[in-house]
Amino acid sequence: MKLYKTHKNERGAISGAQVTIVGLAVLVLGLGSFGIWAFVSYSDAKDNVDSKISVAVAEAKNEEGKEQEEKFAEREKNPLETFVGPSDYCRLTFQYSKKWSVYEAKSVTNGGDYEAYLNPKVVPPLDSDQIFALRVYIDQKDYDTVLDSYQALVKKSELKYSETSSEGSQGARFTGKFTKNIRGDAVIYKCRDKTITIRTDSDAFKDDFEKLIKTIEFNT
Repeated sequence: MKLYKTHKNERGAISGAQVTIVGLAVLVLGLGSFGIWAFVSYSDAKDNVDSKISVAVAEAKNEEGKEQEEKFAEREKNPLETFVGPSDYCRLTFQYSKKWSVYEAKSVTNGGDYEAYLNPKVVPPLDSDQIFALRVYIDQKDYDTVLDSYQALVKKSELKYSETSSEGSQGARFTGKFTKNIRGDAVIYKCRDKTITIRTDSDAFKDDFEKLIKTIEFNT
């Protein structure tokens, strides 16, 4: 019987190297597919997160806008504004009508006396006989000196003197005729080396004045 030899390199035979190559190819394709899947999943997840963040930011801005609108509405309901004088001039504060305008005639940047005028809508030109809803003076004068300047009118019975107080600080009040054209009320307080005078020039503003002086505060 004739024997036939088996040749290692016969056609149709699969070598171990080929198996390895095929395996590696399958692995590479598998890893590539996984990478593509992972990238697509990451992109979808990122888009989803970015979308949620955008929605959250928009909602937060919307809520903030609503909150600001509510605060503005509340402020509009308050008919008063706060007057604040210079910090180094006793920092006088009080509440006044939101319908009034304020004009600072002397800002005391370089020292001297402080003057401010308040009036409904528009503050008219400054004049000694001009009627203002409110005058605010912070003088670098002694308290007693300022009071003495009214004594002549008190003696003539054109002004009536009485005592008043604000936040525990004693002061003086004058009611009556200050000049030929001005009849009103004034309160005067001592503040360290300065003197505060707040005056209305007409009885037409008396109700506003009475409410206003109850809110007066200053650093003693």
